[in-house]
Amino acid sequence: MSAAASGERDELADSLAELFTNVSLMVRGELQGTNSQLSLLEKMNRRVAEEYNNYGDVASGLRVFVEQLNEKNQSFGEYVSQIDAIDQQVTEFEAVVSMLDKHVSLLEKKVKSAYNIAPTQ
Repeated sequence: MSAAASGERDELADSLAELFTNVSLMVRGELQGTNSQLSLLEKMNRRVAEEYNNYGDVASGLRVFVEQLNEKNQSFGEYVSQIDAIDQQVTEFEAVVSMLDKHVSLLEKKVKSAYNIAPTQ
């Protein structure tokens, strides 16, 4: 019995050793897979961080561009007010010209009627 029991114990020990080896290989494989996933995630995070840094640079450039446009717009404000003043003067001048044109037409009619000239229209 001792030899049979010893043989069964060796077989049991071998089976347990093989089981532990297989479990450790399985755990090692799972850990390597997890490690690979974490490594990939780390690389993706770095890439996204670089992209966001680039967006920050673009946003800073746009901010500077908008500030420059605002400065130009403010410098054009004086010219716009001058153009508005000229436009107002032209409108007033057109009204005066229209009034003078009507007055000249009326005077022309009076002169023609005074000299009995036939109206030309």
